[in-house]
Amino acid sequence: MSDAAAIVVPTPHVISGADERRVIIASSVGTVFEWYDFYLYAILAVFFAGLFFPPGNLTAATIGAFGAYAAGFLVRPFGAIIFGRIGDLVGRKYTFLVTIVVMGLSTVLVGCLPTFATIGWAAPIILLGLRLAQGLALGGEYGGAATYVAEHAPDVKRGYSTAWIQTTATVGMLFALVVILACRVNMDANTFKVWGWRIPFLISIPLLLISIYIRLKLQESPIFAKLKTQGKRSKQPLRDSFFTYPNNKFVLLALLGATAGQGVVWYTGQFYALFFIQGYLKLDFIQTYLLIGISLIVGTPFFLVFGALSDRIGRKWIILGGCLIAAVTYFPLFRGLTHYINPALETYQKNTTVTVAADDCKFHIFAMPTTVYTPCDRVSGYLAAAGVSFTKLPPVAGESVVTKIGNVEVRGWDDKDASGKVVKTGQAKYGEALKATGYPAGADTKQVNWVMAELILILMVIYVTMVYGPIAAFLVELFPAKIRYTSMSLPYHIGNGWFGGMLPLLATAIVASSGSIYQGLWYPIIVALMTVVIGAAFVRETRLTRIHEEVH
Repeated sequence: MSDAAAIVVPTPHVISGADERRVIIASSVGTVFEWYDFYLYAILAVFFAGLFFPPGNLTAATIGAFGAYAAGFLVRPFGAIIFGRIGDLVGRKYTFLVTIVVMGLSTVLVGCLPTFATIGWAAPIILLGLRLAQGLALGGEYGGAATYVAEHAPDVKRGYSTAWIQTTATVGMLFALVVILACRVNMDANTFKVWGWRIPFLISIPLLLISIYIRLKLQESPIFAKLKTQGKRSKQPLRDSFFTYPNNKFVLLALLGATAGQGVVWYTGQFYALFFIQGYLKLDFIQTYLLIGISLIVGTPFFLVFGALSDRIGRKWIILGGCLIAAVTYFPLFRGLTHYINPALETYQKNTTVTVAADDCKFHIFAMPTTVYTPCDRVSGYLAAAGVSFTKLPPVAGESVVTKIGNVEVRGWDDKDASGKVVKTGQAKYGEALKATGYPAGADTKQVNWVMAELILILMVIYVTMVYGPIAAFLVELFPAKIRYTSMSLPYHIGNGWFGGMLPLLATAIVASSGSIYQGLWYPIIVALMTVVIGAAFVRETRLTRIHEEVH
């Protein structure tokens, strides 16, 4: 498709530097708080997984927690449709005022939610409902904030101006890490597990009030105000966005040729890296948070670098270049994390052969009340959670599962007496077997190469900034003003909410099923490469589009 087709004759659009900064700051502060609310769950899931889901299988509880986490992402496109339509009909300002109220209240209620031990299955069901509300709110938030800033920004600085909005997700995650770390270092582990984890959620109360105050002070977007005055608003933005050619084609290309790959690169570099280090490499939470936090601090300015660069050379190839580089380097980078953070685990994996012989292992994604975990599922989940890679073998006759860890053989899961009473749990049996074969239960901080580990994490955050920094400007420029909020929000939230948000859940399930802590990386690699191919072949450059022309 020719780039020239997107170019229109430039018209002056003047906004003072002070006004532009005011718009960016006011929009960004509220969005930071909203991302803080949303990502608290992701960071704390490994801690409260056992509180809101049935006890007895840590990996199953973790997958269940990530399932509720993923549900919040899965519903985001529906929030994009609901709030995007309102934003194109009523206005940008009103819509993202509503979204932050929904997000803030849902987060506070998570902090007040009783545990599984108190209310049983009602706990995960309510938790799921609150995550769905958060997902709906976030589905309407991003498109509103990005559109609002872009429609204030000069055409020649749109990439740079909207890149400030792109920093908010990372800053929100960093803020969440700092608050959680402050809580954890000021209370013992048991206190934090029992009730201390609720404090970061309850801190959302003052953040919500501040955000509401800031957004009430905002004025409507000048482009939307002119559309309203001129009577050019879309009366049916959903139909015009998704059922009218060529806009529906652009929605599909934006998804498959940009946001899907951007989404998986983003969540791999920030969230899956955190989970991988803490969950599989067994580095203490303080060191993990510090490593991730430093990488976010160092990497965040690159959102602005690549946003500004996209104003000069274009958005498309920066996004696709980030996807390609990430896909090619993820395996060596994550193996490098193992080598530099937990070399003892790397040595154990090389020197200790682990096999699991069974035929009833299942691939579990969402944990339901009716889900049944076989002995093989429990063994696979336990070994995966320990960061131990294993090979699957055909079943042994008469045995549900036979596991060999080095020269130690373990049969079944729980040991039971003749009456069926458990006399030794599977966790105890397999814990003893791992210990007997020299398994390192935690990363030795004296053996960690902090500099190399940090450099790897910074590099992955820079990948994130490459794909995410220019994406808001790209999406805004791809669609006309009268349906912009609706049209850009859906592909963004499918790409980030479905393709990206499913990553921790799918990667965890793939690791447990495959027997390798690295196999979960195939998911982001395949999606990123798909985006590179489709984006290179079919997506046009948008940099020269003048969005203010249509309202003059």
